[in-house]
Formats: sequence, structure tokens, C-alpha cells
Amino acid sequence: MNKALPIQQHSFHIPVMGLGFTIDTPIKVAPYGINSVVSIMDDELIEQMRAVHAATAGETYLPIHKNEEDFRAKRICAYLNLLHRIVEQRTAAIRESSFTPGSPLCRYFELLPGDAPLYQTYREMMALPDSALKEQLKKSLVKQLHTGSIDVNIMAKADKAAYDKDDNLLPEIYSNALSALRGYAQSELRSSLVISAGYNPRLFSYITQFSDFFPDSKGDIRKKITLKVSDYRSARVQGMILAKKGLWVSEFRIESGLNCGGHAFPTEGLLMGPILEEFKIQKEKLRLELIRECLSAWDRMGLTCASFEFPVIYSAQGGIGTHDEDRFLREFYGLTFTGWGSPFLLVPECTNVDEDTMDKMCKAAPGDFYLSHASPLGVPFNNFRPSSSNALRQQRIGNERPGSPCYKKFLASNTEYSEVPVCTASREYQKLKLDEIGYSPASRQAPSPEVEQLLEKECLCEGLAVSALLKNQVTPPHRLGAVSICPGPNMAYFKRVLSFEEMTGHIYGKCSVIASDRPHLFLNELKLYFDYYAEKRDRENKTQKELQYLGNFRNNLLQGIRYYGNILPFIRHQNAGELERLRAGLHYYETSILEEDAVLTV
Repeated sequence: MNKALPIQQHSFHIPVMGLGFTIDTPIKVAPYGINSVVSIMDDELIEQMRAVHAATAGETYLPIHKNEEDFRAKRICAYLNLLHRIVEQRTAAIRESSFTPGSPLCRYFELLPGDAPLYQTYREMMALPDSALKEQLKKSLVKQLHTGSIDVNIMAKADKAAYDKDDNLLPEIYSNALSALRGYAQSELRSSLVISAGYNPRLFSYITQFSDFFPDSKGDIRKKITLKVSDYRSARVQGMILAKKGLWVSEFRIESGLNCGGHAFPTEGLLMGPILEEFKIQKEKLRLELIRECLSAWDRMGLTCASFEFPVIYSAQGGIGTHDEDRFLREFYGLTFTGWGSPFLLVPECTNVDEDTMDKMCKAAPGDFYLSHASPLGVPFNNFRPSSSNALRQQRIGNERPGSPCYKKFLASNTEYSEVPVCTASREYQKLKLDEIGYSPASRQAPSPEVEQLLEKECLCEGLAVSALLKNQVTPPHRLGAVSICPGPNMAYFKRVLSFEEMTGHIYGKCSVIASDRPHLFLNELKLYFDYYAEKRDRENKTQKELQYLGNFRNNLLQGIRYYGNILPFIRHQNAGELERLRAGLHYYETSILEEDAVLTV
């Protein structure tokens, strides 16, 4: 194996979820060798969680106040360093424990895939009688313990400019994304920066200011770059931009446009299978293009990295629900990892979900998970109807006071009514906009689609963070305890609270915790794309640009359906009944597209 590639004992990672759901997940899973991703966008939540975990770890907590210069970067750096220390301590404790049933050391190995050589060696060692050989194997196994990576996520679109207390604009290095990057860059972590939600020119340029993102004399990069992308084109474009700056992309993390949690970035009907096929075919060509640009940039910079091997890996996430699906994606498309996100929201040992929200998700029906207009960013957002945040939003509308108080302002980006950006979910903005439109909630008139979309906005800054506080018995500031949660549609098939062992066992095929009637991953995603297409197709008064978009969407859907039909013989791990349901589903959606379009053209 390429020595620069990550040590691979587990074949999955836990992606970032919301602001608070995975804010401390590395503490819980990294000592067992599993990679996970922390959002570093909410420095207020980070500071609160630093106080919680410093106390738990027996460390003195010294607050970093907002009146300190560069407080945001300092908070993020301090928290990441605390996570690093705690993970190191917990890993050391596992190493020092004994090989007795139920011990942390046994748990480490029992969480591994059943076909992993390390797991097989562990089982052989445990079956041996006490002997010199057994002791030798014990020492060898302990030496091979691997700590999972504490990766961080920056959402490129969430890059609000910073202002001082008098609303004076601060230099751009204090913007949300750049200060978060600086906090990570100055931390002790050796891990990956996961950049999501597209291209941010000033963020991409600012990365070059930190040496940890470039190879050292031994060919090692302390802080790697991972791009979360929805298709090959965006991966190539962003990868080339970074390569021209001398920055190497170590991983392309491919996420389904619609069959995912959080913000959704629909492609023009490009389905996951065809997208992964394009990466499979083009990945070596892409790697060589990026190498060429990187070497050219290093030459201009006077940087020599003769020992760097230009490793790049590919992973995929979004809607994976069974061991068979996971195995097929990794084997057929040559992926190194898969991402398992939303199902881990039902694993209290790994993520932060309050009891009320957890109970509601266990009882939820498929229709409770839906694509909404809740995000102030104007990007489709996977939402949960029974959430307490959604209930509070509707209560405010009923009380004729729509919108939320806006304290954190992380998503404040609208300047229609003021020079200082405001959030479209805020009470301030919604009052001004509704007055301009001429709509009053007091009138009880049926709102127009424009008004409905406006009133659907939620305060995600508070809602996506507060569950972590509630779970850790921290009183939410401003009494804002309503929880927003953003699982993917796949959550409808997970119906109960799960242990860490059950969830990893499900991923690795040791057990099954999912509803038996769940459709195949490819069929679930196809339904989401078909519904999205049909909703836009059936709108009236479409522009020429919208018609062209729909035409491309339709063609890509049909090509994707036919692609799946062609690879059905290679999906060997599914049983005959599941494959037949997949085949029938492909036929149904192909017929539906062709017949409905034929009616529209008559």
C-alpha cells in the first residue's frame, strides 16, 4: 500500500452532522480507530463544549471572551487541542487495559470488520491457552492500535464577514470561514480539512498561508484537504484551482445530491451510480492533471517535495443503509471509505441528540423526512417535520410574530434592507419582507408560494447546535431550546436507539438493524430525484432557462436508469427479491418519465 495513504482498519467514517450532533464525536469513536468530522463554524457552541469537556477531563477551563482579539480562531484552536488531548488519553487507556471480555481493548478489536486480518488475529489469540505465543500476539495487536482522525468541516458558503461591536467591518481574515480555518491550522491536529458547499475564492487562497497544508521534507502533509463534492465536474474544477495554488487534494468525498442529510445540492438529474462510474474511469487521469498543476506551482514557489507520492482516495456517502450496499460501492467503484451519517444519530454513544428528538425519530414515518426551504442560505435543506424547531416556527407564525431572534448571525448574508447583512430567518428581515410583499399573518390569507418559502426559514444557528447542550445538561442561552435536525431520507428505515456495537455490526454485516422492506440505495435516490424533477416540471410559466434545465435533468435521469439496468448483473450481494424490486423500480420510473413527457408534448 502507498505509505502516504491512511491506515485503514475501518472502512467507514462518520461525516459532519449539523453544528452540534458530531461536535465531540471524535472523543467517542477516535480511540477505537474510527474517523469522524467536527463542524468548526459555531465558536460559541465550541466554547461551551470546551467548558464541558475540560471539566470532564479534569482540566482547568479558561474562557476565551469575545472582546479578545481573534477570539473565534483562538476558541476553535483551543477546543481542537482539547479534543486531541482527550483522544490521546483515551487511546492510551485502551492500550493499557487487558484482553478480558468486555474490556476497552477487546471492544476495540470486536468493533473491527469481521474479515479484517487484525480481527482474525485477535480471535485466534483469544482462543489460545496462556502461552508465550499468546503474549507475543497480545503485544503485536496492541502495537497495531490506530487512532481515528479528528477531521474538521468548513462550509464554504457560510463565510459571513465580521463586524466589531459598533458594526464596523473588520478585515476579511476575520470572516467566519477564514477565522475557522486559522483556528484549525494553528491547532496540534494531524487530520483533514473537509471543505463542503462549493468554491470560496478567499478561503482557497487563504489555505496557502499555512505550511501544514504542504508536504514537509519527508513527504508528509500534517493537514490534508478533503473536498466534499456532488459530481466529477465540481471535483475537477475545485481540485485544479487548489492544485494551481500548490495545494494537494488528498480525498474526494462524493455525496449524493439529494439522498443525504443537511443541505442538499441537487445535480441536474445525475444519479450516484453514474457519478461514481465517471470517477472510477477518470480518477487516474484527474490525479495526473492535478500532479502536473501542483508540480508547476511548487516550482514557482521554490518548493521541493521529491518524496511526496501524491496519494488521493475516493469515498462516497449519502443514503447507504446495508452492508451489501456498502460492500458493493467499495468493491465495484474502488472506494477506500464510505460515509455513514444519519443512522448514527440514533447511537447516543457517538452523537448528540436529545431524548425528545431521538424518540420522535424512532417513531417517524417516511413522510416526516422531507426536502425543505428552511435554510437561510437559500439551499434545499433536509428537514424533520416533528422537530421542536419546526413547531416553534409555526407557533410564532400563529402568534403573528414570524421569524426568529438572531443572536449568532452565522448565516446572515442578506443586504436588501441594510448594509450590515441580516439573516432571512430573522424576525427583523421577515417583518421587512412581508411588509414589502403586503402580507400580514394577522390577515389569515392563504400565503403565496413566495411567502410560504419565506416563512419556512428556520434559525439553524441555534437549532442545529442546541441538542449538544441539552444532552450535556447545559442551559441554552436566550432560552432557545428548540432543536432543528437534518437527517437524510434514509433515516425512515432505522427505527430504534442503537448501541455503538450494533451500528458498526450492521455496517459490517454482523447483524441487521434496518427495516426489511427498505428499497435499494439506488432506487431510494432515484425516487428523490424523480419527485424533485416532477415538482419542477409541473410548475406553470417556466422560463426558457428552466425548460433547458428540465430537459437536461430528464435526459440524465433516463441515462442513469439505463446505466443501473446494465450493472444489475454485477450487484451480486443482494438477494434475488431485492434485485427484482430494483429492476421493477427502474422500469416504473423510466415509464413514468417517458409517458408523462409524452402527454405534455401532445
